[in-house]
Amino acid sequence: MRAEADPEFAPIAERIHANIGRQGFMNLVGAELSELARGTCTIAVERRPELLQQHGFFHGGVTAFLVDNATTIAAATSRGQPALTAEYKLNLLSPAVGEKLICRARVIKPGRQVAVVAADVFCVSDGVEKHTATSIAMLSEDVVAKTKSPAA
Repeated sequence: MRAEADPEFAPIAERIHANIGRQGFMNLVGAELSELARGTCTIAVERRPELLQQHGFFHGGVTAFLVDNATTIAAATSRGQPALTAEYKLNLLSPAVGEKLICRARVIKPGRQVAVVAADVFCVSDGVEKHTATSIAMLSEDVVAKTKSPAA
């Protein structure tokens, strides 16, 4: 469901875009929010030497970051409130090679205090996507308000 079809989502999307603009690590990695809708989020990052490990694959930390960030953003779209990662399980399925990594996250179960979000990471080589990682995350939606820092 896009913001145009869900007018209540427009201010949520605006707030999320503003928050992403303040994420230093997102900027450092060079990741971009490419899709945002109620309950879903897609983040992508282009291949750069700084993001690779010694064998020329995307570093697992880049994959983990994409999962962490995409799942929290997807959770935030669901109910319109910030979320923090409580835990996630990441399964690396194959080396992440190619020109780009794409992480697609979707809310499985929104909750009053905890949301369950799944994410899949794909590497793109010559326009073909290959599934390289999958994850399930648990996100707390009430912690942010209780621990809000000046930068939040």
